[in-house]
Parts: sequence; C-alpha cells; structure tokens
Amino acid sequence: MKIVNLDSYALNPGDLDWSELEKIGNCTFYDRTPVDDDQEILRRIGNAEIVLTNKTPLDEAVITAAPRLNYIGVTATGYNVIDLNAAKKAGVTVTNVPTYGTEAVAQATFALLLEITNQVGLHNQLVHDGKWSSNPDFTFWAKPLMELQGKTLGLIGFGAIAQKVADIGHAFGMKVIFYNHRPKIVPAAWVEQVSLAQLYAQSDVISLHVPQTTQTTNLIDAAAIKQMKADVIIINTARGGLINEADLATDLNNGQVAAAAVDVAQTEPIPAESPLLSAKNCYLTPHIAWAPQETRERLLAIVVDNLTAFLKHERLNVIE
Repeated sequence: MKIVNLDSYALNPGDLDWSELEKIGNCTFYDRTPVDDDQEILRRIGNAEIVLTNKTPLDEAVITAAPRLNYIGVTATGYNVIDLNAAKKAGVTVTNVPTYGTEAVAQATFALLLEITNQVGLHNQLVHDGKWSSNPDFTFWAKPLMELQGKTLGLIGFGAIAQKVADIGHAFGMKVIFYNHRPKIVPAAWVEQVSLAQLYAQSDVISLHVPQTTQTTNLIDAAAIKQMKADVIIINTARGGLINEADLATDLNNGQVAAAAVDVAQTEPIPAESPLLSAKNCYLTPHIAWAPQETRERLLAIVVDNLTAFLKHERLNVIE
C-alpha cells in the first residue's frame, strides 16, 4: 500500500508522530507541492493508491490521470480543493476531518474578539516601550476598550464550532442569535434563531461559521455591511472567500465597520497588495485557529482512523 502526503508540513512541521500512518503502508511525505502544477502533482502521486492533501488541489485532470488512486484523505475539514464529481466518477473515496478543531477554533474566535475589545497586544507593547513608566497616572489606555456583557453576538452558521462559540459568548453575558440556511433546533432558551437580515441589523459582533460554497462566497460584501450596525465587529475564522475583502477594507476605512479580525484570506498566503493589510482596525492572523498541537494531534488520529476504516471497507467521514 503506497501512501503519498502532498503537503505534510502544515499539519506536522516536526512536532507530531507519523508512526501510526506509517504502519498502514509505505509513506512518502512532501512538505509542500505546487498547487498550480497538475503535472508535478501527478508525478508525486505516481502509482499511489492513497493520497493525503490539505490544500493541494486534486482536480478532474489529476484524479482521472492517477493510475491507481482509490482514496483521497483531506487532512482538514474543508474539501473545496477536491473535484468531488470527478472523484465519484472515478470511484475514488474522499474523506475529511469534520470535528477535530471545534474547541480550538472557538477559542481563536474569542482570542480575536478579545484583542479588539481589550487591546492586549497594543498595551503590552506600549508598556514595554516605556509609556506606562513615564505616565503621570496609574493607568492609561490608547484605544477605547469594550465590555462584551450585554452585546449581541450574531453567528452565521450553527454547526459544532458556532455552538461552542455561542456557549462562550453566553458565558460572557452576551445575547446570542444565529442564522442557519436550514432551520436548527435551538439548544437553549438563551439562543435565538433569526433571519439573516435580522442578524445583520441586531448584531454588535458577527462571527462567520459556514463553509465556502457558491452560495456563501462574498456573503459579506458592501450590500450586507449596509444592513449592519455602524459600529459592528466582524470575525472570520471560517474561509476567506466568505468576505469580499475590498468591500470590507473600504467600510473599515470609512468607519461603517468598527473592526474586523480574520484568520483566513481569499488567497493564502495573503498577497502583499491585499487591501486588508492597510485597512483601519483590521486584525489578521495567518490561518492558525486550527493549529494548536493538541488539535493537530487529534486531526492526525482521525486521518488514520478514516483510512483504517476505508481499508476495512467501512465508511468513516466519507464525503458524499
């Protein structure tokens, strides 16, 4: 059994153990694979039956030309890099890892929000720069600070991560509302399901927790922002394509959006010319919400479980 991992470095830069995967078959690990070179992707796949990928795309040309490919394991939750129709036609099973990062991404969502509301990074730097030592008062703040108590947290999507974010928001004393494209059972009296228009109008903080599809691409654009409160905060730990970055940058700069914090970008790594890099009150992290070591250990264990189930002719986390 030959296993090829096309982009292993992001998952395991050296702090995880591949041994459980290596027990299954003969493994070849590539740190990175060019995402725009089908010929090189095919060369690396060679005659492997099993291919693992995180962000390296496997399109119809690659899937149909790989001579022995019968399984693709996506080492992530999002699977938009796989041509599922081509895989189905070729009889290739595709799996993903849907629930490994719930706690970590919810934690990161609030790390971003708290950076906006409490400005820890800014004030830490100012103290180290001597601003407190030279201050005539016992306290100072360089930007306005905000309490979350009593604010309305609007969640777009209400899967596992959003529900965890809801729990944390409730613990902070926030009012929690959500929109989901399909009605959901409301799990508690303190959560309210609303329309998307209602969510835009009522939320002080909007956090995105939906996959990127043709329906959700550019979900947050100028038209959507016009429906929001003038001092709204927008958080995105889902997918960069959910936000029209040019529109967001414009509305950050004109004050329609008070602040935004995003862990993802339309193009990753973020281009040097991205308008978000120079936008006011825009907080950016390099797609790290999923990256705590404990989280990646869990992900790798599920990757192994998915493949083991497939080899036993069982179905675990198979994408239909």
